[in-house]
Amino acid sequence: MKVAILSDIHSNLEALNACLAHARSQDAEQYVFLGDLVGYGADPVACLDIIQEHALDGAVVLLGNHDEAAISDQYKKIEVMNFVARDAIYWTRSQLREDQRVFLQDLPLTVQDGNALYVHASADEPSRWRYVTGGRDAARSMAAAETAYTFAGHVHHAMLYFRMAGQRVTDQNAARSFQPTPGMPIPVGLTRQWLAIVGSVGQPRDGNNAAAYVIMDYANSTLTFHRVPYDYMTTARKIIAAGLPERLAHRLEHGR
Repeated sequence: MKVAILSDIHSNLEALNACLAHARSQDAEQYVFLGDLVGYGADPVACLDIIQEHALDGAVVLLGNHDEAAISDQYKKIEVMNFVARDAIYWTRSQLREDQRVFLQDLPLTVQDGNALYVHASADEPSRWRYVTGGRDAARSMAAAETAYTFAGHVHHAMLYFRMAGQRVTDQNAARSFQPTPGMPIPVGLTRQWLAIVGSVGQPRDGNNAAAYVIMDYANSTLTFHRVPYDYMTTARKIIAAGLPERLAHRLEHGR
């Protein structure tokens, strides 16, 4: 089965539609959304409508920290964010319909499906929204997941980590990393544990403005990272027209 795994959509309708169209062209049979569905962009309602439709068709959908902030009654959940993210969250809160708030409230932090664990941030205490930025972070997340495959977002740039299963998490046994080449299938056999940081659909930050997502082919044990160009200028114009911070529009051009 081919599973398209998308994360950090961030209310970017053009990027979401581009990735979904690309996934269909790759014969994806199932969809997973790893959280941060909203925040930053100007189309939270439209993006959630699409994702809710996929959820009705069986897609896995997880909660991200921006989603939590968009519905939380706890002031500190928003105020810990930088001012650009915070302004976008306050605006997003004013846009969401009640059914969309309920949808977000009901989303889980993790979902395990066979040999795979899906999570927004680190599988090690997922509610703390820890970033996986190196080998030890990755090893800790994989050890907590206890699955062959872990898929996460949150970091906004793609990376693949691997380690031998069953190792203790130490500096010496930190996971090794691999920078994937877009469009090239990577063999990911069950003799190792794998952690894929899938990149961001709506807010890539690796210097490439194309949207990012992955397809996991469980039948053939291969993982392919994809980059999909989209109409970022339209997205940027919407952000400015909505009165959101202009930085959120400008960064789309350079993927930073």
